[in-house]
Amino acid sequence: MKYFKVMLAGLLAAAVLFGAVSASAQTYPTKPIRVIVGFGPGGVADLTCRVVAQKLSAQLGQQVLVENRPGAGGISAADAVAKAAPDGYTVLLMSNGNAVSASLFKSLPYDTVADFASVSTLGFFDIALITKSGSNLKSVKDVISYAKANPGKLNIGTISIGSTQNLSAELFKETAGIDAVIVPYKGSPDVLVALRGNDVQVAFEMVAAVTAQHKSGAVNILAITADRRFPGLPNIPTVAESGLPGYQTSSWNAISAPAKTPRAIIDRLNKEINTALASPEVKNKLLEIGVVAHGSTPDEMTAHLVAEIKKWRGVIDRAKISKQ
Repeated sequence: MKYFKVMLAGLLAAAVLFGAVSASAQTYPTKPIRVIVGFGPGGVADLTCRVVAQKLSAQLGQQVLVENRPGAGGISAADAVAKAAPDGYTVLLMSNGNAVSASLFKSLPYDTVADFASVSTLGFFDIALITKSGSNLKSVKDVISYAKANPGKLNIGTISIGSTQNLSAELFKETAGIDAVIVPYKGSPDVLVALRGNDVQVAFEMVAAVTAQHKSGAVNILAITADRRFPGLPNIPTVAESGLPGYQTSSWNAISAPAKTPRAIIDRLNKEINTALASPEVKNKLLEIGVVAHGSTPDEMTAHLVAEIKKWRGVIDRAKISKQ
């Protein structure tokens, strides 16, 4: 009898808790929501977040505030959210950088998958394989042919080791089976200076950073690294279309909440985010900064994150990139 009384008390407590959570989810949000961003202001990730946050603020009737916490691999930002209360009021702008960090760092103060509840992807932004204007390398096939005919003489420019651009170059080198030198630079302007000075013959850079220069004729975009063409440059083929089947990389952003955030709150956020991303206004604003709006279900986002961690772990290991 005592056992059944204890069990009944437990069931009643659970029912009360479930009722409280349900009621909370129905009224959510009742105060501003913070999105912690592991990048500084003005970059593609930050701008993507701000476009979506502005639309969400209007839909939810509460401010969605962007808080920048730049740091190596987005670790500081992710750690702050992993340790935040699981109430839906502090969420993370997650990115492929988080997937890379899971393998690039010897240890992290959180588990990139287990300590977060996926909400939705926001968008994908593409990387371009570029050459300087007037280069004899006019296609992906030209680049691969040159590298195979001149082992060790093709220099590929990217930003810092472990960046998506850098790892995209490593994957390109591996997939094409070429002997080339990947030269990392501090930032995108340095990469473009090196390209124009012929210190590197090709480079991998975000489409948003080179579209204007491509249109002015200063650089040539040979191909896009994604699995589909970039809508803003529909005449530019993908790398896979251009002679390297199976090759694909993209940078992406998504929203995650702390683990144990009630599913009802996750579902509410997911619904509102996907509604925002379906807005022509949001789609156009994102496209202007090189981002293709793309929402998902929470389960789809988790599957994508797990696949990205596995993919980049393989690239990092095979390229023998030192753990930080």
